[in-house]
Amino acid sequence: MLASIKNFSRSSLARNTSWMFLGQGLRLLIQALYFAVIARGLGVSGYGAFVGVVALIGILFPFATCGSGFLIIKNVSRDPLTFPVYWGRALLTTAGASAVLFTMVLLFVRLVLPSTISLSLVILIACSDLFAMSLTTLCWQAFQAFERLHWTAAINVILSASRLTAAAILVFGVPKPSVTQWGSFYLGSTALAALIAFTLVMTKLGAPTFNVTDVFSEVKEGLHFSTSLSAQTIYNDIDKTMLARLGTLPATGIYGAAYRLIDVSFAPVSSLLAATYPIFFRTGVNGVSATLRYARPLMTRALGYASLVCVAMLLGAGAIPYFLGSEYRLTEEALRWLAVLPILKTIHFFLSDALTGAGYTGLRSAIQVGVAIFNILLNLWIIPAYSWRGAAWSSLASDTLLACAIGTAVFVLSRSQPSLTEPDPLQVRAEA
Repeated sequence: MLASIKNFSRSSLARNTSWMFLGQGLRLLIQALYFAVIARGLGVSGYGAFVGVVALIGILFPFATCGSGFLIIKNVSRDPLTFPVYWGRALLTTAGASAVLFTMVLLFVRLVLPSTISLSLVILIACSDLFAMSLTTLCWQAFQAFERLHWTAAINVILSASRLTAAAILVFGVPKPSVTQWGSFYLGSTALAALIAFTLVMTKLGAPTFNVTDVFSEVKEGLHFSTSLSAQTIYNDIDKTMLARLGTLPATGIYGAAYRLIDVSFAPVSSLLAATYPIFFRTGVNGVSATLRYARPLMTRALGYASLVCVAMLLGAGAIPYFLGSEYRLTEEALRWLAVLPILKTIHFFLSDALTGAGYTGLRSAIQVGVAIFNILLNLWIIPAYSWRGAAWSSLASDTLLACAIGTAVFVLSRSQPSLTEPDPLQVRAEA
């Protein structure tokens, strides 16, 4: 036992997880302040409008890179010399895809969002997330591929700090700021973070190699990653857009605030997932039984944390009105409804990475798309009838269905493959 702990403390996995946890911890603190400043400054209706637009753009966001960042992680984690090629492909793909998606947003936004949300706000957030945020994501994925997660963590902290600074300048410098004004500050802060992140990659990892003829060589696999992430965004966030359309903006703000707290509480598990993601690809050459064996003890430890978070949110939800203001008093109830989500997310995220690492990204995507469709259909009925409470019930049902479906797929595939002997994940990355 002591030897295992000693090996873990020296391992690359422990070091990377620690960097991500430190970065996520700082980011968590910054985001908590940012969230409080913006939620209070915009009010429940303004915050609801902002959340509704961000959720809509978030569904399209994964296709802005066409999965090219995940291809960097997959290929560069196996052969670092391929980085210039995949970095160049990613930049070209992202530039073209983001422009196409931005045009689609302008053409179809009024079919999805209510007229009470200004087109200017949609344009500002679309520019921020489809262009600047996509580039920022590519940059931290580039460092993730090399398992240099101290830079991945740094980029995430820079992004959050930039947005907090912008929020503070707006809220404390402008009397009664509008949500459209915040959209301008949101774009500016994201663009600044993207510029810094890009400079870091060019300085630390090197310049890209551009070859237009190779851009589409792995587009099918890249789209599997994009589809998977987009489906994940749908069953996580489409309810906020649908609340803005089918319900009210105050209801969207109440529910969006509760879900934001869920996302913040999941940060330590996200740190571990980010640190282990490249390792899943290397372990996956031995099949899904190997990735499952790698994931199981990590998932068990993460479930312990998620369970504690669940209890803490059930007991501490009453403090929300003191933190965000009396407008958000119903967020206390919403958070208690959603408190079990960190447990469900821990299960399906680790098992999903086990599928992806073993080369079953297409299967993972198909399951997630099915759950996304289920979520949308359920929301069409339940949100008009029960408002944000319906959205909460839909989220619980969707995450439960996903955990069961992904778990079944991993179990069946692992049983169909020969058993392979794998070391404990706490020792597999131990380095002298």
